[in-house]
Amino acid sequence: MTEITAALVKELREKSGAGMMDCKKALTETNGDIEAAIDWLRAKGISKADKKSGRTAAEGLVAIAGAGHKAVVVELNSETDFVARNDAFQDLARGIAEVALSTNGTVEAISAAAYPASGKPVVDTIKDAIATIGENMALRRAAKLEVEHGVVATYIHNAAGDGIGKLGVLVALKSVGDKAVLTSIGRQVAMHIAATNPLAIRPEEVDAAVAERERNVFIEQSRASGKPDNIIEKMVEGRMRKFFEEVALLSQAFVINPDLTVAAAIKEAEKTAGAPIEITGMARLLLGEGIEKEETDFAAEVAAAAKG
Repeated sequence: MTEITAALVKELREKSGAGMMDCKKALTETNGDIEAAIDWLRAKGISKADKKSGRTAAEGLVAIAGAGHKAVVVELNSETDFVARNDAFQDLARGIAEVALSTNGTVEAISAAAYPASGKPVVDTIKDAIATIGENMALRRAAKLEVEHGVVATYIHNAAGDGIGKLGVLVALKSVGDKAVLTSIGRQVAMHIAATNPLAIRPEEVDAAVAERERNVFIEQSRASGKPDNIIEKMVEGRMRKFFEEVALLSQAFVINPDLTVAAAIKEAEKTAGAPIEITGMARLLLGEGIEKEETDFAAEVAAAAKG
């Protein structure tokens, strides 16, 4: 039995572009024969999948799964919107969301969890899908919210099907009140979050660095007025109060009824729910947010392909 050394694994990795663990397994299966191991990887579609892993995956779907008191939202990326419309890809996104529901909601935990349909970890199931569909894919982000008493409401914007779309929102409402009322007001708040993208639930929870950056901008703008420092200070404080109102969920004007703030709308819902309601968490995933897409010259790409 040939010893599978680190150097042998490294050599196969450099030749095939496959991952370290896949290379080690291939060498074990082929008794250390490099060429046979390359063929083994190709037969499994692993080498093909890993060669695609460097390509930008900025399209795809956001998927949500919920179970009353808990819910998850995941972002599964692909290279093109065409693949995102593929039934197999959509089923995979839904399936990963369902798997995520039984984890702690981190990408690492979801990736390591078993995918029922394949019997493999999610990360390997995605790799198999890459080889089958022919595009790079990645489980990029995930979030999970849970309450002991209450509901986690969900909302999908631009839905492409049941539980999948381009933008997903979760809102956790802690309450012992009527669950139907909680679900209804929770969905409305989730729609509000989809529209306004608040930075925090409450003003005091806005990131201190973000608030300080805004304050510094306001100071510079106010100084341009030429007013005395004591007046500038009051101007800045006024603008900061307005800033917090605009970016904190509870102080925002409710998009469903702009005559109320979100906090006031929650208070109104408490009367029907029969108990106090507290928003304890929110999550909003917009497909492709923060990904720098590669700009390609389509004409040049076609010309290059024509040359072989």
